[in-house]
Amino acid sequence: MDWLIAIAEFLVNEILSVPAFLIGIITAVGLIALRKSSGQVVGGAIKATLGFLLIGAGATLVVASLEPLGVMIQGATGARGVVPTNEAIAGIAQAEFGGQVAWLMILGFVFSLVLARFTPLRYVFLTGHHVLFMATMLTIILATAGYSGAVVVGVGALLLGILMVSLPALAHPWTRRITGDDSIAIGHFGTAGYIAAGAAGRLVGGKSPSTEDLKLPEGLRFLRDSMVATALSMAIMYVILAVLFMVRAGTDVAFQAFDGGAENVGNYLMTSVTYGLQFGVAVAVILFGVRTILGELVPAFQGIAAKVVPGAIPALDAPIVFPYAQNAVLIGFISSFGGGLVGLVILSTWLNPAFGIALILPGLVPHFFTGGAAGVYGNATGGRRGALVGGFVNGLIITFLPAFLLSVLGAFGGENTTFGDADFGWFGLAIGSAARIGAVGGLVLIVVIGLIVLGAAILVQRRLVDRGWDPAPRRPRPGAQDEPAEAATAASAYAKIPAPEGAPVPPPAPRS
Repeated sequence: MDWLIAIAEFLVNEILSVPAFLIGIITAVGLIALRKSSGQVVGGAIKATLGFLLIGAGATLVVASLEPLGVMIQGATGARGVVPTNEAIAGIAQAEFGGQVAWLMILGFVFSLVLARFTPLRYVFLTGHHVLFMATMLTIILATAGYSGAVVVGVGALLLGILMVSLPALAHPWTRRITGDDSIAIGHFGTAGYIAAGAAGRLVGGKSPSTEDLKLPEGLRFLRDSMVATALSMAIMYVILAVLFMVRAGTDVAFQAFDGGAENVGNYLMTSVTYGLQFGVAVAVILFGVRTILGELVPAFQGIAAKVVPGAIPALDAPIVFPYAQNAVLIGFISSFGGGLVGLVILSTWLNPAFGIALILPGLVPHFFTGGAAGVYGNATGGRRGALVGGFVNGLIITFLPAFLLSVLGAFGGENTTFGDADFGWFGLAIGSAARIGAVGGLVLIVVIGLIVLGAAILVQRRLVDRGWDPAPRRPRPGAQDEPAEAATAASAYAKIPAPEGAPVPPPAPRS
């Protein structure tokens, strides 16, 4: 049995949980199904893999540039508490439940393909690392509730498979509002925040213009370049926080915010500027990676659609929507972080003293990725006001939900970290609360919760997605003119594919 576990762990940890390899394999399978030449298969797979490696490289740069900023924020405000980090809590759990997580993830992926093949939910979830994080959370909750290994793997895999096809469907009316077609879906467990951002955008947007239509004076036209605007904004934020940190903590402490410290005040301030500019470079790398992968993966999905899952739609990581509203990404990030700060104030002044709820510090990485995506969703339905309010709502969600999630993680609730994105929070709370009822009753309720999510997704797919419902019908779709060329080309090619025989043919996406 040890060799079986070793094989499963290798597949999960070294292949399936590495998005670049998973995307490359899926692209190769699609191109083979299309009977492309060996050169085209290898070239397409490598290019798709490189696209995701570019996204990963950009994400690494984001983390590196935000780490000192987090130190400065804590130093300037004096705040202490739990920082939600998916990678950290998953790594801690792997030591105890690695084998169960591996099998749960593999079976969950199989269940998701079966559901995609035989239900109206034709989504293939390709964000491998997020699948690993969700598999880890389900394992922790079910195992610490006292269920056997077989039950943990079987029931957990079923729940994971349901989430992998259901959540992209629930968000798809808003995703299609952004992209203009059904070529891609969102495959990221921050779905509740994106739907909330889209709904908030519609509520407050009115006639607010798109973030991409900012009219600037002639002397400020350079800010129309998203990379320049992002880098400049972050550099200014860095310098302000660096000064506040230095005033509060003193130069000796402040200089240690950067690796190796700083030599003097001037060096400290200019290093802050450099890190802010590096953030702009990181975002540019991510956007280029997204465009690269769209040019390869979406056409390759013709083969998947025709052979494995008729009408399949790839569900991809949050940055996949960034190129459609690049100004909204920055607005969403900043407002999401603001929501996190407001949530921290509420936790520290009310919920923690009254109920002992943990203090959740706003982590810059989750606020950037989920807040940036929430800004894009909010902008799609409510323009600038929508991006601002949508990001803020997302910030509140990813502050309060992780705080309450700690109560259902058993001993792992005391590790000073937790799962950070919205779907981990609400689904983990639902499953964890159900598990407390008792062995049999809890298991039944857990399965019922999974079926309710699946049923809701099928209802949304049939009533809203298939009928072409537009969540903001009176607004022009943002970014239609400036849509990335690779995305437009890929989407156009995908839209021209004839549906496989017997497959449902969705109506064209509505355009205002």
